[in-house]
Amino acid sequence: MIFAKNARMSVGHEQITGLQAFIRTVEAGSFSAAARLAGTTPSAVSKSVERLERRLGVKLFLRSTRSLTLTVEGTAYYERVAPLLQALDEAGDVLGKTARARGSLRVSLPGVLGPTLVEHLASGFVQRYPEIKLDISITDRHVDLVREGFDAALRAGAADAAGWMVRRIATLPLVLVAAPCWLERSGHPETREDLLRADHIRYRLGSSAYPIRFADGSAFETDGVLDTDSGQAMRIAALAGVGVAQLLRLAVADDLSDGRLVEVLPRDALAPIPVLSLHAFGRLVPLRVQLFIDFLSEVLAPQSV
Repeated sequence: MIFAKNARMSVGHEQITGLQAFIRTVEAGSFSAAARLAGTTPSAVSKSVERLERRLGVKLFLRSTRSLTLTVEGTAYYERVAPLLQALDEAGDVLGKTARARGSLRVSLPGVLGPTLVEHLASGFVQRYPEIKLDISITDRHVDLVREGFDAALRAGAADAAGWMVRRIATLPLVLVAAPCWLERSGHPETREDLLRADHIRYRLGSSAYPIRFADGSAFETDGVLDTDSGQAMRIAALAGVGVAQLLRLAVADDLSDGRLVEVLPRDALAPIPVLSLHAFGRLVPLRVQLFIDFLSEVLAPQSV
């Protein structure tokens, strides 16, 4: 395209101003709306865009008295420069105060931790960083960060994280639980052999069910009466009296304190599991992502072993 050669020129303050005016106009839909966002006049925005067009040697917009439409070249240019300007904004944030952190943040949280973490995010993170717009997906499915457009994900347990940046933010204890009604019906397991014969609600991811692993290094597989890939579904099934479930202690702390669930084999400690944060930004992580990960680490620290 014509602008490809010209775009290699050095980028000065005036060109940055033109780029910002162009981006704001595309996203706001008009020169007037872009001017309101920038705190200037429609004429100033229009002239900045015109100067940018002259430097590039192409028309970015088709103008009429009633409408403003991107040209083919304008669309291609927007798709190329919008991410670059966003990266410049994020670079400025890193050098400024954390209160300036802003932008959209799309994250994936595991189902069993979702309710607890969302409560903290709503009451703490959102108040602390009001310019960051959270988009939260709660699922135990291992999302593809890049293909599905997630900025960060939290995983409880091992994670296939080839090519992603991984940080252990906590190590949380697991606990075996069952409902009082199931224990009355089936009896309280007193030994690991009793536990092996019990009805089990198992966490399954892919073709494998997660085994029961003890802190002393031993482990065994169990037969499941109900398998699911959702920690929250396991909790619900345990509350309904289906059988014994191996869950994060944090996720069932209220159920245990209120007597809705009872700990099984409390003297046989289970091996804790790591809680990992993942992102695909390499070492140049945006500030909004770094603040999110640091916040969750802060929230989970009191529960970590």
